Amino acid sequence: MTNALPHYRPTWVPLAGHQLRVSGVHFDAVRIQGVRGEQVAANLIEAADGDAGPVVCEAVGFRWMYFLLAPGAARACSWPMGVQRFGGAGSRTVTYIGIPALDGNTWPLQWYSEPTVTAPYVGAGRLRAVLGVVGL
Repeated sequence: MTNALPHYRPTWVPLAGHQLRVSGVHFDAVRIQGVRGEQVAANLIEAADGDAGPVVCEAVGFRWMYFLLAPGAARACSWPMGVQRFGGAGSRTVTYIGIPALDGNTWPLQWYSEPTVTAPYVGAGRLRAVLGVVGL
Protein backbone atom coordinates (compact mmCIF):
# COMPACT_ATOMS: atom_id res chain seq x y z
CA MET A 1 0.00 0.00 0.00
CA THR A 2 1.44 3.39 -0.93
CA ASN A 3 0.22 6.98 -0.96
CA ALA A 4 -1.32 8.47 -4.08
CA LEU A 5 0.87 11.56 -3.72
CA PRO A 6 3.72 12.20 -6.23
CA HIS A 7 7.03 10.43 -5.56
CA TYR A 8 9.49 12.20 -3.33
CA ARG A 9 12.83 10.44 -2.97
CA PRO A 10 15.04 11.42 -0.03
CA THR A 11 18.75 10.81 -0.62
CA TRP A 12 18.71 7.74 1.66
CA VAL A 13 16.17 5.93 -0.58
CA PRO A 14 17.98 3.85 -3.25
CA LEU A 15 17.24 4.27 -6.95
CA ALA A 16 16.70 0.51 -7.44
CA GLY A 17 16.32 -2.62 -5.35
CA HIS A 18 16.96 -2.11 -1.67
CA GLN A 19 19.92 -1.09 0.49
CA LEU A 20 20.79 -1.15 4.17
CA ARG A 21 20.95 2.19 5.97
CA VAL A 22 22.23 2.86 9.48
CA SER A 23 19.48 3.97 11.84
CA GLY A 24 20.17 7.19 13.69
CA VAL A 25 21.94 8.76 10.69
CA HIS A 26 19.28 9.54 8.07
CA PHE A 27 16.35 8.47 10.25
CA ASP A 28 15.41 6.69 13.46
CA ALA A 29 13.22 3.61 13.22
CA VAL A 30 10.44 2.23 15.36
CA ARG A 31 9.65 -1.43 14.68
CA ILE A 32 6.43 -3.32 15.35
CA GLN A 33 5.78 -6.95 14.43
CA GLY A 34 3.18 -8.43 12.09
CA VAL A 35 -0.55 -7.75 12.26
CA ARG A 36 -0.11 -5.24 15.08
CA GLY A 37 2.34 -3.28 12.98
CA GLU A 38 -0.02 -3.34 10.01
CA GLN A 39 -2.90 -2.13 12.19
CA VAL A 40 -0.78 0.70 13.58
CA ALA A 41 0.33 1.67 10.06
CA ALA A 42 -3.24 1.65 8.73
CA ASN A 43 -4.46 3.77 11.66
CA LEU A 44 -1.52 6.14 11.26
CA ILE A 45 -2.24 6.63 7.55
CA GLU A 46 -5.91 7.25 8.30
CA ALA A 47 -5.06 9.76 11.06
CA ALA A 48 -2.67 11.55 8.68
CA ASP A 49 -5.19 11.69 5.82
CA GLY A 50 -2.97 9.44 3.68
CA ASP A 51 0.24 11.41 4.27
CA ALA A 52 1.80 9.55 7.21
CA GLY A 53 5.44 9.52 6.13
CA PRO A 54 7.72 6.55 5.45
CA VAL A 55 6.70 3.09 6.63
CA VAL A 56 8.52 0.03 5.31
CA CYS A 57 7.22 -3.52 5.68
CA GLU A 58 8.88 -6.89 5.28
CA ALA A 59 7.06 -9.53 3.21
CA VAL A 60 8.67 -12.52 4.96
CA GLY A 61 9.51 -13.77 8.42
CA PHE A 62 8.06 -11.75 11.29
CA ARG A 63 6.62 -9.20 8.81
CA TRP A 64 8.08 -6.25 10.70
CA MET A 65 6.77 -2.74 10.03
CA TYR A 66 9.42 -0.01 10.26
CA PHE A 67 8.18 3.52 10.97
CA LEU A 68 10.94 5.95 9.95
CA LEU A 69 11.19 9.03 12.16
CA ALA A 70 13.43 12.08 11.95
CA PRO A 71 16.92 11.48 13.37
CA GLY A 72 16.79 11.76 17.17
CA ALA A 73 12.97 11.64 17.35
CA ALA A 74 12.67 8.04 18.58
CA ARG A 75 14.62 8.84 21.72
CA ALA A 76 12.28 11.73 22.59
CA CYS A 77 9.34 9.38 23.31
CA SER A 78 8.76 6.47 25.62
CA TRP A 79 7.50 3.50 23.65
CA PRO A 80 5.23 0.72 24.95
CA MET A 81 6.14 -2.96 25.21
CA GLY A 82 6.26 -4.67 21.83
CA VAL A 83 7.74 -1.60 20.14
CA GLN A 84 11.46 -1.48 19.40
CA ARG A 85 13.38 1.76 18.85
CA PHE A 86 16.52 2.02 16.71
CA GLY A 87 18.75 5.05 16.41
CA GLY A 88 19.22 8.23 18.30
CA ALA A 89 22.08 9.77 20.20
CA GLY A 90 23.64 7.54 22.82
CA SER A 91 22.57 4.28 21.18
CA ARG A 92 25.10 1.60 22.01
CA THR A 93 24.44 -0.56 18.98
CA VAL A 94 24.48 0.02 15.25
CA THR A 95 21.33 -1.17 13.48
CA TYR A 96 20.89 -1.45 9.75
CA ILE A 97 17.41 -1.04 8.28
CA GLY A 98 16.54 -2.24 4.78
CA ILE A 99 15.18 0.56 2.60
CA PRO A 100 13.47 -0.25 -0.71
CA ALA A 101 13.50 1.86 -3.85
CA LEU A 102 10.25 3.66 -4.67
CA ASP A 103 9.75 1.60 -7.86
CA GLY A 104 10.71 -1.78 -9.27
CA ASN A 105 11.47 -5.10 -7.63
CA THR A 106 12.26 -4.50 -3.96
CA TRP A 107 11.21 -7.89 -2.57
CA PRO A 108 11.14 -8.74 0.33
CA LEU A 109 10.71 -5.07 1.30
CA GLN A 110 7.98 -2.68 0.22
CA TRP A 111 6.64 0.73 1.10
CA TYR A 112 3.44 0.68 3.12
CA SER A 113 3.56 4.48 3.10
CA GLU A 114 6.14 6.48 1.13
CA PRO A 115 7.97 9.60 2.26
CA THR A 116 6.50 12.80 0.82
CA VAL A 117 7.56 16.42 0.67
CA THR A 118 5.04 17.23 3.40
CA ALA A 119 5.81 14.10 5.47
CA PRO A 120 9.46 13.13 4.93
CA TYR A 121 9.30 11.27 8.27
CA VAL A 122 6.63 9.73 10.46
CA GLY A 123 5.71 12.14 13.26
CA ALA A 124 6.81 10.61 16.58
CA GLY A 125 3.93 12.23 18.49
CA ARG A 126 1.34 11.06 15.98
CA LEU A 127 2.76 7.51 16.03
CA ARG A 128 2.75 7.52 19.84
CA ALA A 129 -0.90 8.69 19.84
CA VAL A 130 -1.91 5.94 17.40
CA LEU A 131 -0.13 3.35 19.53
CA GLY A 132 -2.26 4.46 22.49
CA VAL A 133 -5.45 4.01 20.46
CA VAL A 134 -4.40 0.55 19.21
CA GLY A 135 -3.58 -0.48 22.76
CA LEU A 136 0.10 -1.29 22.47
